[in-house]
Amino acid sequence: MNAASILKLMSAKAQFERNHPKFMAFVKAVMSRPMEEGTVMEVTVTRPGEEPLTANIKVQQSDLELLAELKEISGEMR
Repeated sequence: MNAASILKLMSAKAQFERNHPKFMAFVKAVMSRPMEEGTVMEVTVTRPGEEPLTANIKVQQSDLELLAELKEISGEMR
């Protein structure tokens, strides 16, 4: 990833954090301690005028490895 792409991504991340401070606080609280295998993560999306859609996953070891990689990448962009 080149420097211009990293700067663009960091700018978009900062805008997202300004737009959604409660969500970012939630993410920081969740990530404040290690995720464990067997943890259930659930997401609900509700579009205007539509019924909510909900999905969940039970965290597996491979998911933990992906989260560790993403955390490492995000640390490199700071």
